[in-house]
Amino acid sequence: MIRITMAILDKKGRIKEGQFSHDTKQQEISASGEDFVQLALQNYLYEEGDEIKVTLDRADTFLVVKLDETLDSTMIYIKEKEWRYVVKRTQNALEAAPKFRFAGNCHYLQARVATLAEVRAYRNIALNPHDQKNDSGAYPHARANVETREDATFFACNAIDGIFANRSHGNYPYGSWGINQQADAALTIEFGKEVQVDRVRLTLRADFPHDNYWKKVTAVFSDGSSETFETKKTDIGQSFDFEKRETTCITLCELIQSDDPSPFPALTQVEVFGYYEE
Repeated sequence: MIRITMAILDKKGRIKEGQFSHDTKQQEISASGEDFVQLALQNYLYEEGDEIKVTLDRADTFLVVKLDETLDSTMIYIKEKEWRYVVKRTQNALEAAPKFRFAGNCHYLQARVATLAEVRAYRNIALNPHDQKNDSGAYPHARANVETREDATFFACNAIDGIFANRSHGNYPYGSWGINQQADAALTIEFGKEVQVDRVRLTLRADFPHDNYWKKVTAVFSDGSSETFETKKTDIGQSFDFEKRETTCITLCELIQSDDPSPFPALTQVEVFGYYEE
């Protein structure tokens, strides 16, 4: 059994107060449970900078989480004993998310320990709709050496959120990883521990003719080995199989742009298929 504690903190790290029901008094927004925890709130408005803190009494744990009604249930790996999700309510953050994310005054959050079958399943292990720009303690996590204008609609985490809308760009649901025309742009997905992988599927942004596309993409693994994929101008996903290998991360780099006149290639989704090692 793993004890899970979930709480909502203010910018100074203090547990905030709210109502679990409309007819109850204000109390600390915190709950704990064995292998499962949930928070249900009424009459609570999130503020910019609020943090949802999930604490475990054991590191190296897989959880299935859902922190907002607009976020799909997600299996994540917690390497240490803590995960902090920062609630963003700035104008730019709102442009990159569904209208009702962390909005309104009624909320439901939950987290549970993943089953062994869920952990061992062959799947897209890069998927994480709960990922954010900064490393929060949860994996997989996407980071990049460039993101267009530091704009949330072009953050690296958009490329692993499971949203495949790619026939436009900018505001939700057309988030993508934008490279700001940087020749050495690279995106890395960190898994937090060793995984076995044997397939990558790329969905390029296809807002043609505004967009260009990459005709070659190289994937580099944590042991230094690499695979180079020849990609095409299309709005559908492109899959690439290779010999199974062990890695802790994968970096997409050496992005070779086509001769099309647009200077704006971008990535809508990257999927990495495999499984976590025990």
